[in-house]
Amino acid sequence: MQSTQTLRGALYGITAAALWGAMFVVSDAMMKVIPPLTLLSIRLGIAALMFIGIVAAQGKLRLPRRAALHLMLLGVLGFGMSVGLQFVGTALSSAINGSVITSASPAFIVLFAWLLLREPLTPLKLISGAVATLGVLIILDLSQFALGVGDTQRFIGDVALGIAAVGWGAYSVLIRRASTHFSTPVITTYALIGGFVFCAPIAVLELRETALPAPTFEILAGIFFLSVIVMGGANYLWNRAFALVEASVASLFFFAQPLVGALLSNWLLGQPITRELVIGAALIVIGVLLALQSERRIQAAARAAQT
Repeated sequence: MQSTQTLRGALYGITAAALWGAMFVVSDAMMKVIPPLTLLSIRLGIAALMFIGIVAAQGKLRLPRRAALHLMLLGVLGFGMSVGLQFVGTALSSAINGSVITSASPAFIVLFAWLLLREPLTPLKLISGAVATLGVLIILDLSQFALGVGDTQRFIGDVALGIAAVGWGAYSVLIRRASTHFSTPVITTYALIGGFVFCAPIAVLELRETALPAPTFEILAGIFFLSVIVMGGANYLWNRAFALVEASVASLFFFAQPLVGALLSNWLLGQPITRELVIGAALIVIGVLLALQSERRIQAAARAAQT
């Protein structure tokens, strides 16, 4: 039973991260015509309406005011502040800076899981995180990364990306804590609402200077993918993964994001599959397998202690 639960958590987490990898390819094109926080608000609004309908149909939409506010504040942290800063930071800095810095999120997840959830920080988890991180860095090919010294805009963007990584780490761990009291659809619904309430006023300010484009098929298809499939579906799967698997283990599934992003960039944008991509992909797989092995050992020890 525990083994099946772990495998389900791995499937959910890796699928969510893979969808986020695809998101970078689509959002790169979308943000050329729609301002970042406006696009994020549209995504949050559509996904929130979708989940409100699902949860209302299940008769689980009504929550005590304090519980609803708590889950909305999680959404402000995760969707509003963290994802919002990721968008803004990437725009001010660069795509490769954004990829490198936000890839630090799993390290912060492990840290917050230890601090807030008291999850054991085993040597195997540390090794698995290091191996997976090395894989990501190899895929990103840091030889191409150069920090613009004296570039104030780039510096501000990098700071924003760093805060985004910390925020996502805290959000993911707090979602696991909330999952002991609420179902994943309920958590996702109120988190999306909280993120929308936070971002919508900022989007209004953006639209004072930039008008929305005419709704072409490409734009509508992009919004559907980013809103329904990614913002709704991927975040539901991510929250579900954290409900099934230890936060420090589930965090490693995040590394599927740059791998899928690189593969789609090759397929859709014609970028070459390099030796670094192949080596990095292998290390990511090894890191995830080590994390799952750590989870199995912890579960086996818990079962032995009960007998």
